Amino acid sequence: MYNQFIVEYESEIERNVMSKMLGFIGLGVMGQAMARNLALKIPNEGGTELLVFDVDTKKAQTLVESSRNAAGAAIKTSSIEEIGRQADIVFLSLPSSAVVREVVLGDGGLAGFLKAGSIVADTSTTEVAVVKGIAQDLETRNIDFIDTPVSGGEKGAIDGTLSFMAGGKKDVFDKLKPYCDAMAASVVYMGSVGAGQTAKAVNQMIVGATFAVIAESFSMGVKNGLDAKVLYDAIKGGWAGSKVLDVAANDMFSREFKPGGSIDIHWKDLGYVMGLSRDTDSPVPVTALVYELFKAARAHGDGKKSQPSLVRLWEDLLKIEVK
Repeated sequence: MYNQFIVEYESEIERNVMSKMLGFIGLGVMGQAMARNLALKIPNEGGTELLVFDVDTKKAQTLVESSRNAAGAAIKTSSIEEIGRQADIVFLSLPSSAVVREVVLGDGGLAGFLKAGSIVADTSTTEVAVVKGIAQDLETRNIDFIDTPVSGGEKGAIDGTLSFMAGGKKDVFDKLKPYCDAMAASVVYMGSVGAGQTAKAVNQMIVGATFAVIAESFSMGVKNGLDAKVLYDAIKGGWAGSKVLDVAANDMFSREFKPGGSIDIHWKDLGYVMGLSRDTDSPVPVTALVYELFKAARAHGDGKKSQPSLVRLWEDLLKIEVK
């Protein structure tokens, strides 16, 4: 009897967790796939729906049509106001700090419509100072804010294998985690508001520096007579091996440089790192150089290309091609 009670109690918890009205704002490269996984993996118990919005209405409509006959929560196109008025939990996947602030606190933003007890989860890469300011404003309205930036790129978003880094109140994180799990392989609580974005800053520092040194090192190898593909095979199983190396090698050898992430986006993220460094008096000399290399790649005309296109700077200097 006791065991049956426990099973029924846990089932009731699951029903309560999964029967929320959800919102998702921002359906770009990452948001489109994340929203779809969220809808597909959340059972449609208790009438769960996912309301979606993007300034490009075609993206929202594409998501609805592609998921129309799939199991899971129903997806409906919406507006910021409607999402604010109806959703219990709202996810954001937006391109910059300025857009995040405007969508939440600007004229016609979520803050004017959200009910007390709602949760806003920002999966964008946003400045630490900005998320702290938003959280403070929303707290006066009895609305909770969690910064939940992600890593894993477009493939991770599509496969539902992203890594979430979360900052905010622990009890709010616990409520949010089942929904993040639907989009991720890893969801880690980092601490108070801003801790998630600080972790993402560290992530972007490491990833950016790795892309830069791969471009530099492979260019030197080719300049000195090595076959780039043979070089990759030689080092990928050793300490130099990484997901970043695999992505960079694929892009360099295919010459496509199709963005999941892009030079422009990563340069923006590293700019946020430089701001955090300045605000906290934390020296980041390596990242400062990498930031300038990404800026040079933008000036070279490669801003819309993927991060491994950094190699084109060295290719032009050395009159070689890494392929």
